[in-house]
Amino acid sequence: MRPYDVAEGRVGREHSRPQYAAAIRYALHRLEYELPSSLTYHSLTHTRNDVLPSAVRLAALEGVGNKPRHLLRVAAAFHDIGFVDHYDNHETSSIQIASAALPHFGFAAADVSAIAGMIRATRLPQAPTTLLEALLADADLDSLGRDDFIATSLALRAELAARGCRVDETVWFAQQLSFLQTHHYWTLSAHRLRHAQKQRNIQLLKAHIALLKPHLSPVACNCPQGQASYPVCRLSNHPYAPVESEAGHDT
Repeated sequence: MRPYDVAEGRVGREHSRPQYAAAIRYALHRLEYELPSSLTYHSLTHTRNDVLPSAVRLAALEGVGNKPRHLLRVAAAFHDIGFVDHYDNHETSSIQIASAALPHFGFAAADVSAIAGMIRATRLPQAPTTLLEALLADADLDSLGRDDFIATSLALRAELAARGCRVDETVWFAQQLSFLQTHHYWTLSAHRLRHAQKQRNIQLLKAHIALLKPHLSPVACNCPQGQASYPVCRLSNHPYAPVESEAGHDT
């Protein structure tokens, strides 16, 4: 890793107030210089150009206050930093890295704990318990309801293939279809913003699967659990229930 300096000084200098922008620069710098090039989905671009802007947008729509919004931005910047150390259970590594670094940027223990909770909420199956956790969980899967979903899906498939987890194209799209059909956005803002396109993506997947292999029944691949299919369980009686459509279901 190249030496990292921030405007306020080197990492390690204590601050009396949280240095939000410096902490975000630190996380993005590490992602840029330490992530393996084989991570075609969980890349710097995913964090910087996808999750961070989505989190900011959703926070504004939900009317989140100034400090919580800054904490959400920091959590978004750190949510995948664990990939610099470990692929599996990367959320745990992300929390460890954030917990070690953030006090040097002036973050109090309570703020570090809140950021850790947001990062933890991105783990699948998602289980947010606060609004900020729900916002980051939704931001992390924002692409499910965008028109570039197929491109991001194929980037994930390529990333897994680089790890030796090769999935037949038809099986892959069947798994992606199952994932979208069982996925629910947690916040009303994400639902309103992305639900309609997610439904179009579901229809697009169905059409693509029909062209590849008619009458396919989804087949599990031999990848480690949680890597290829990325299942999302809907947890009943969860303290932060996913948003449903007016028809009563998000699929």
